[in-house]
Amino acid sequence: MTYLILGLVIFLGVHSVRIVADGWRTRLRERLGEGTWKGLYSLLSLAGLALVVWGFGVAREQPVVLWTPPAGMRHLAGLLTLLAFVLFAAAYVPGNGIKARLHHPMAAGVKVWALAHLLSNGMLVHQILFGAFLLWAVASFAAARRRDRIAGTVYAPGQTLPTVITVLLGAAAWGAVAFWLHGMLIGIRPLV
Repeated sequence: MTYLILGLVIFLGVHSVRIVADGWRTRLRERLGEGTWKGLYSLLSLAGLALVVWGFGVAREQPVVLWTPPAGMRHLAGLLTLLAFVLFAAAYVPGNGIKARLHHPMAAGVKVWALAHLLSNGMLVHQILFGAFLLWAVASFAAARRRDRIAGTVYAPGQTLPTVITVLLGAAAWGAVAFWLHGMLIGIRPLV
């Protein structure tokens, strides 16, 4: 569990600098230069992610069951993760109505994704992993919305075609993960 927690501290810590110290982040980025900043950010993120993945695998070998979710939670998690994948896609498809409405669909998607996994998994390792991501996503979304208000950011209205493309891409990615990649990479086939 130690490696998982250390990985979460590093990974989510790097991703939280803008939430807790935006001015410091801006000054450091200017001093180091964009390329150096992105390089350090990426290296620390990858190191944290590697520790999360490894630590999660190690912790799963000695499971601590906190509760047993009802069978229906698996179906609810499937629907919630479908929504999360549409939100993830909305972060990247330009001109879609979802981003126009939410402004920060990636953080919203992480919230939904983490909540889905918290509801459908009762082991301690899952609660730590997904609980940490949920807390981070709530703080990230709130901080981003606050920055938008302060800066007076105005988002362009969304258009129908990019919104439809967003939903289709998100659903396709969800299908690939839910029916194939999740089982291959994580060892759990959530919808089978």
